Amino acid sequence: MAKLSEAIGAGAVTVDPASPIGPAEQVRGQLTALIQSGELAADTRLPPVRQLAGDLRLAVGTVAKAYKELEAADLVRTGRAAGTRVNPGRGLAEPAMAEALAFARAAHATGLTLEQAQGLLAVGWRQRVDL
Repeated sequence: MAKLSEAIGAGAVTVDPASPIGPAEQVRGQLTALIQSGELAADTRLPPVRQLAGDLRLAVGTVAKAYKELEAADLVRTGRAAGTRVNPGRGLAEPAMAEALAFARAAHATGLTLEQAQGLLAVGWRQRVDL
């Protein structure tokens, strides 16, 4: 079984021990983003829990919790022989992804950090006009 980093690029999922967000939530959030962005395509097999835990130097239960939450959100499915695979139809709509990429490029071009860009997005989210 290939490492997740081999399937989607080294460092695709990382855990920041200094973050106020717990490790399971960090893993779940990053995998959710990879699935919704299309970087993890339908039927992509995620690494076994023990392997990802070892790769990230986390407890097995921490990664198992993240996988269980992904399954509860219907982003993945787990089968004994098939492992944990991405469910089809879970990517974001193409226009939303295109806008996200445009925002990321503009934020990067102006020298914003990821955290600053996320803060701007949060402000925009709160100020959005519901149609």
